[in-house]
Parts: sequence; C-alpha cells; structure tokens
Amino acid sequence: MNLNHFKELIDFELEEFNKSLAGKRPESLYAPICYTLDLGGKRMRPLLTLIACDLFDGALSEAVKPAMGIEIFHNFTLLHDDIMDKAPLRRNQPTVHKKWNADIAILSGDTMFVQSFQYVMQAPAGVLKEVLDVFTKAAIEVCEGQQMDMDFETAPNVSIPHYIKMIGLKTSVLLAACMKIGAIIGGARPEDANHLYEFGKNLGIAFQLHDDILDVFGNSHKVGKQTGGDIVSNKKTYLLLKAMDMADRYKKEELMMWLHASESNAAEKVEAVKAIYEYLGVKALAETEMMKFYDKSLLHLNQIPCNPDKKQQLINFAANLMQRES
Repeated sequence: MNLNHFKELIDFELEEFNKSLAGKRPESLYAPICYTLDLGGKRMRPLLTLIACDLFDGALSEAVKPAMGIEIFHNFTLLHDDIMDKAPLRRNQPTVHKKWNADIAILSGDTMFVQSFQYVMQAPAGVLKEVLDVFTKAAIEVCEGQQMDMDFETAPNVSIPHYIKMIGLKTSVLLAACMKIGAIIGGARPEDANHLYEFGKNLGIAFQLHDDILDVFGNSHKVGKQTGGDIVSNKKTYLLLKAMDMADRYKKEELMMWLHASESNAAEKVEAVKAIYEYLGVKALAETEMMKFYDKSLLHLNQIPCNPDKKQQLINFAANLMQRES
C-alpha cells in the first residue's frame, strides 16, 4: 500500500462523517465541527495509524474507523486549545471561537470528543479493550499536558526538562498512541507495538520543537498560524526558556521588559524578541534538540523486524514532517 491509498481512505471517512452532520440540528452545534475538519491539515495521526497497521500486514478496513476517531479527537483538542490561547487563526482561517463564539466552540468540541470515542470503539472486538486503554490513557495525558502548559504561564521558573515533559504529554503521546493502536489492530507483537509507541512519542517531541521554531521563524501563510503567536502570548517555549538560560543580565532584562509589554505592541514585541533569539543563537540550539529526538525515534523504529519497503515509507513520512517549510 502507498501513502496515497491511505490518504484516500481517510479522506473518504472524513467526507462520510461530514455528510452525516449536514443539515443536523442544531446547526450551530454541528456546523463548527464540519468547519473544523474542513480546514484541512496533514492528517498525520490517522495516516500513521493506517501505516502502523499496514506495517504488520493488518487489515486497513479494521483500522480506518479508529484512525478517524483519533483525527476527530485531535481536532477537538485544537478547537479548545485555540480558545485557551486566544488564537485568531487556524490554518489561515478564523478559529471557531472567532467565527462563532467561545460557548459554541466549547460545546462543539465536547461533541467531537464523544464522537471520537464512537469511532475508536469500532476497533475489532478482540483488541477493543487494549485499543481503548491506549486511547483513554493518551486522552488523559493530553489534558495533563495542556494543564501543565497553562500552569507554565504563571510559573516563575520552568526548566527545559519540564518543558520537554509537557510537550511529550500535550503533543507526542497522541502520535505515540495512534502508532500503537495501528500496530495492535495489525497484530503486532507487544514489544514491536511498544517500539512504535516510542517512535511516535519521540517523533512528536521533535515535531513540537519544530513547531516552536516555525512559530517564530516561519512564514505565517505557509505555517497557517499567526507568526510570533507564542511570543505575543508569552508562551514558555524551548526558544524562550533557552534564551532565559543563556542571556546575560542585560539581555535578560530586555527580554523581561518585552514579556511584560502591552499586547497592543504585538508586532514590535515579536520583532524585538526574535532579534534577541537571533543574537543568542537559540534557533540552532532548538534545531539540535529537535534532531536529537528525531534520531531517537528512528532508533526505536529500527528495532522492529518488518517489510523494509514499508518501514522506509514510514521513515520518509517522518522525514517530511521535519522538513516543513520555514
């Protein structure tokens, strides 16, 4: 199977899902769900679920519904995250809470959460409990990671190891879970399913570090989000924490001044903080950290005995995630 076939399966399921919601009442509950899923995205989580299943010659027909459930769950988290982050854009379009309002966004997100379980529960009966155990554990950990992220906003000191732990929960455990779920449905041995979990977890951390870099140094049109959004909201990212560690007294004072600046000076703030990052060279350090986790992910993948062509397809997919345009 090739990646295009996997994409076609996911696109078909998404289309059928949106058709099932068309005209459903109340429209103000279901229209934001369709809007959210129509915004696009890489669909990497459901694709990785199918790739993992196929890696062990499993039946894709048994994995496609759980894969769809994971995609719905992921988009639910984005919808709620955008409210908490006060984000104006998602994939170059207004976020749901901006297009409608926060109350509608919360309730539509809650509905998506339930719908995600409806899909994941269509895993084969023989592995259903195991699949649900992996999924529910990841769902709780995503919430733990999001809470840690919010706690960091008011925490006076956040260490880089604590930040890595947070993104491991908020971002990477879902990637890890979708890989393990696909492997379980595909009939993988427990040790191989666990190696795929670790592959996904380390890849997810690398992916989030890349996202941190793109938020500051990326092109907003290509990335699909407001450039410098993390700076404007004073998010404690790897770049900021590394800059605080490396800055001398004067640069640290300058950085703190901008962190306390009014949001009305957002553009000026972004450029000033970005200049500090460039002066300290934290972008290169973040890229080195990113590659450390990426390389670790491949070490786990290499432990799995399987069809080399299928493994190479997964390696290529991972490499493309790390080569998003900046």
